[in-house]
Amino acid sequence: MPPRKDPDASASVPAFYGAELRFKREAAGLTLERLAEGSYRGVPFLSQIERGERRMPFDLAQHVDAKLQTDGFFQRRCEDARKARQGGHAEYFADVAEMERYAESIEDWAPMIVPGLLQTPAYARAIVRAAMPRASGYVVEEKVEARVGRADLFERERPPEFWAILDESVIRRRVLPPKEMAELLEHIAEAVQGTRSILQIVPETTATHPFMMGMTRVMTFADAPPLVYTESLHSGQLIDYPPLVKQYRGSYDLLRAAALPPGASLAMIEDAAEDYRNGKPRHRLERRDLAEEQL
Repeated sequence: MPPRKDPDASASVPAFYGAELRFKREAAGLTLERLAEGSYRGVPFLSQIERGERRMPFDLAQHVDAKLQTDGFFQRRCEDARKARQGGHAEYFADVAEMERYAESIEDWAPMIVPGLLQTPAYARAIVRAAMPRASGYVVEEKVEARVGRADLFERERPPEFWAILDESVIRRRVLPPKEMAELLEHIAEAVQGTRSILQIVPETTATHPFMMGMTRVMTFADAPPLVYTESLHSGQLIDYPPLVKQYRGSYDLLRAAALPPGASLAMIEDAAEDYRNGKPRHRLERRDLAEEQL
């Protein structure tokens, strides 16, 4: 058996509290299996926390404090670890950015803007500038780098299965000049094909559908229950209540049924990119007919 590798507690705030968790667990004479009993989390999840690879969520901190009788120590430090993971992301998105790296599957619904995992630097910069017009160039570039850098998760040995559903208005809205819009859509098509992801589009001709609301994401994990994340202007919410998560997942399944098939959706992306390249926007009826030909 190889020697145990202790975490470097000086590496980061999560690493410090991970090392502290291991110390207090072993001092109490508990195995990871015993510590995990009665929580929603599995042994691999706790092991990653001890190694400083994941932040401890608040519900687990409550469980650990009760099991180890640490007088609320880990609950009080959850905020410190969360801020350490924030980086260039919005405060309310920091947990999501961390969790997506460990997800088995990610399912995005994007009614207004291209999902972050599919954005180009130019598009991300325009979105950040629109939301933060008074921000300094440094702050904007920090957020652009953090957002675009999230796509590195697709280069991992076992990347998450990614499924994105976009409203057609997302690809028609001219956030950038035509050439850069073409580059954005070409990037989306290449990313979807290159990562064997699935993309669907809800056409503009759809009058109603099951998710007529803000951006929503569903994430599943090998060692933890599924989560839902919803976002609106300047705020976001993580939802882990099982009955509510089940309702969101059911609505997402219905949204898939209302969207165009993946082949037709990808063809619409590629045609829209060509339109931007040629400066000849296609009439809505022609776009719809083209999509129907792919059914």
